[in-house]
Amino acid sequence: MSDDAVTGIENLSQETRTFSPPSSFVQDAVARPRLYEEAQRDREAFWASRAHLLSWKKKFTEVLDWSNPPFARWFADGTLNAAYNCVDRHVEAGHGKQVALLAEYEDGSDASFTYAEVKDEISRMANVLQDLGVTTGDRVAIYLPMVPEAVFAMLACARIGAPHSVVFGGFSAEALRSRIEDAEAKVVITADGQNRRGKQLPLKPAVDAALAGGGESVKHVLVVRRTGGGVEWTEGRDVWWHEARENASTEHEPVFVEAEHPLFILYTSGTTGKPKGIVHTTGGYLTQAAYTHRNVFDLKPKTDVYWCTADVGWITGHTYVVYGPMANRSTQVIYEGTPDTPHQGRWWEIVEKYGVTQFYSSPTAIRTAMKWGEDIPAKFDLSSLRLLGTVGEAINPEAWMWYRRVIGADRCPIVDTWWQTETGGIMISPLPGITDTKPGSAQVPLPGISVDVINDAGESVNNGEGGYLVITEPWPAMLRGIWGDPERFQDTYWSRFPGAYFAGDGAKKDEDGDIWLLGRVDDVMNVSGHRLSTMEIESALVSHEWVAEAAVVGASDDTTGQAPVAFVILRSGSEEAIAEAGGEQKVPELLRAHVGAEIGPIAKPKKVLLVSELPKTRSGKIMRRLLRDVAENREVGDTQTLADASVMDLIQQGLSGKR
Repeated sequence: MSDDAVTGIENLSQETRTFSPPSSFVQDAVARPRLYEEAQRDREAFWASRAHLLSWKKKFTEVLDWSNPPFARWFADGTLNAAYNCVDRHVEAGHGKQVALLAEYEDGSDASFTYAEVKDEISRMANVLQDLGVTTGDRVAIYLPMVPEAVFAMLACARIGAPHSVVFGGFSAEALRSRIEDAEAKVVITADGQNRRGKQLPLKPAVDAALAGGGESVKHVLVVRRTGGGVEWTEGRDVWWHEARENASTEHEPVFVEAEHPLFILYTSGTTGKPKGIVHTTGGYLTQAAYTHRNVFDLKPKTDVYWCTADVGWITGHTYVVYGPMANRSTQVIYEGTPDTPHQGRWWEIVEKYGVTQFYSSPTAIRTAMKWGEDIPAKFDLSSLRLLGTVGEAINPEAWMWYRRVIGADRCPIVDTWWQTETGGIMISPLPGITDTKPGSAQVPLPGISVDVINDAGESVNNGEGGYLVITEPWPAMLRGIWGDPERFQDTYWSRFPGAYFAGDGAKKDEDGDIWLLGRVDDVMNVSGHRLSTMEIESALVSHEWVAEAAVVGASDDTTGQAPVAFVILRSGSEEAIAEAGGEQKVPELLRAHVGAEIGPIAKPKKVLLVSELPKTRSGKIMRRLLRDVAENREVGDTQTLADASVMDLIQQGLSGKR
């Protein structure tokens, strides 16, 4: 396997501590050991049983069609509607008065919506979208902050069978444009702006800029009034949501679609630079979303208040804010702001305010809270919490222990979950009430999921050894392809190890056979749980007039897991322009800002290092592992394959005074 993955194995903490779930938790746990036995006995019958957690308009007669791998069809002859399953059926069953969403805004104001009220809102929006010409199968781009209207927009699209493509509100106009064009979106749903760290940031101008440079498929822009800031208006194209809502009916008949009908497209970074439109369909995805949410988070709909801190711009927000929780009739918190606005105890204040019982967040957020100090959460009553979760990347044992002790008072089981945009739902995780947990390990595949760790030859490794994480059997929420590019789908995920899905992650089996994730083995970084392509950032850098060449690596970072570090060669002839801008010392910050404008703030390199050469093999491939050595301040590895081994000496000498 790769040098990076080998390093990860060597550095993996040899964790020996284990924590059994409290006996009181075990007695009332939703997940029971028989789930493993049932799945082992008959996988397809197991998943058919889980699919019956949903309401089907037409019952399916076939569970899995795997006759044309890697293209799976789950429950294909059944019909259903995702919005109906998330909202209508709960109202029809007499739960319309149960609170669905507890919306907390950054400024401390709040709102709540019952399931009956959510049904009215999504029906109104579905009617408006249809009035704007959206029909079943049309794509709708959603570019909104983390407010209730984002949830309404997703469910309104699902209600009419129009696949949505949610774009994170922190992405730039260019990133938005590429996603609109690839999906050929017919309508964009956005807001005038968003509140972020006490400031009002514009959103609609990014949509206007994206459409000015392309997006000819877009006929209308539906605009939510959030900040009240002035916006430019294109008559005939732009529509205010609050105005359209006034005359929209709350009556709307959901469109029941085949199980394999696309529910959404979600773009994720790829090593080629062009984002991949990951396609998820309705029946299989919703089945796994509901099953995993119910069992991993030990959901009790009558009493729990669940909170996943993810934004709907990412897959975690799709599966564990919208579709899983709402299919399971959860009462949940959604929060517009950041964990440190207006103070560093904001999240814990919200836990206390609503009596949150399950809290699901990222290791990055936990490490940040650790930095701020445990005296901050100590100011708030966190006794309502009964389960904690982590998502997005492997969590280091020290942060896991802090999370358990400081936030969970040494009584809350921790579910450390591994999954991806492509998998659609959680694949590896402890089950609370069953699993004795280990700090830092995702541990075991969920019942019904088949994973392995294999070596270069595709052979399963022994306990105590590391290799590549693969999924060996199809699963209901698996991606059905890359939008418009089936060949890329096969090449990207199924070509490395024939017959198996290669997740792109390195992993190790410990002596008990439990799984430890080691991070990416390709050139995609995991920054705060968000995957970013090195190629995409390099392309943004090279688009600057001063930059001749760039190489980006993901370097280990205590807070974000990984952080982009860029090595840049400046163009000859740019000296005068650079001098006018303030000199070479100003270049790194200007280039960081340029990347932020091209892709989004999350992609800004932590460091931009100016170099005269880059380490390349004789075939011209940049040796990023050597640059990663430099970025992480460690001894540079083997340079024998370089065309010119002296390049690394030049880089290190040139940077010695710039640390």
